[in-house]
Amino acid sequence: MHPTIPGFTYQRVAVADDASRDISRDVSLNVAVGGSGSPVMLLHGFPQTHLMWRHVAVELAAHHTVICPDLRGYGASDRPAAAADDTYSKRTMAADTVALARALGHDRFALAGHDRGALVAIRAALDHPEVITHLASLDVLPTLDTWDVMHGTTAAVGFHLYLMAQPPGLPEQMISASADAFFGHFLDIWTRDPRAIPAGIRAEYLAASRAAVPSIVADYRASAGIDVTHDQADRDAGNQLRMPVSVLQQDWGAALGFDAAARWRAWAPDLRHTTVSCGHFMAEEAPGEVVEAVRDLLTR
Repeated sequence: MHPTIPGFTYQRVAVADDASRDISRDVSLNVAVGGSGSPVMLLHGFPQTHLMWRHVAVELAAHHTVICPDLRGYGASDRPAAAADDTYSKRTMAADTVALARALGHDRFALAGHDRGALVAIRAALDHPEVITHLASLDVLPTLDTWDVMHGTTAAVGFHLYLMAQPPGLPEQMISASADAFFGHFLDIWTRDPRAIPAGIRAEYLAASRAAVPSIVADYRASAGIDVTHDQADRDAGNQLRMPVSVLQQDWGAALGFDAAARWRAWAPDLRHTTVSCGHFMAEEAPGEVVEAVRDLLTR
């Protein structure tokens, strides 16, 4: 039995027709839904699944309809082959979230994302401002800024970004050869409190990631290519995030030499930026802080 979020129901929802494949088929997402009230969607990060929200989702479900999908390419969601540059673009993955909400009966919703899920959430908010009412981002910069602040030897902290940016073939082969060591490395070094990710959940993350190496690499590869193009187009056009935005972030700016809040203010005029003391997996290490931040966001 796979672990689940207590009190949530599970279903598969078709969100897109992947016409880039030789045989067109629907792309469906695995999604957990719980609670009632105004809708909030939670998008997970790397190398995880929707289960990273298990504590936060239960708390938010007391007053909201909470929607927790596995992103395309991750967990139990479909993993279409990356037959085109945009198969795993954040624009495509953002469109998945809008289609998912609509299929569940919600034309507008709040969106919170962590890590890779935050990049999807940012793109959804830029592309669909009439749909996304509020945006919360956990521990990333927008894609364009991420690459801009990575330089010199300090960029070694993001070695995986460069590895998975390489052309198809070698990254997939290298990661597949030692998948548990590769994905487990990030679960270890990015966690300040190892108890936050118990053995059963860790095993679930490793199994899901091990089975999805090509699609995970494709997701990252898109962020070194087409996602940058999309972000640059928005920056050049002066597009910004129109909704209230809350950001929770480790102090990466101090480590890498940039002003994280200033980077975010360029995208989000209505911004609350908070530096946290927990590790990267804050929804598991400090769920109460994340719940409080999301609830505060939704009052704005």
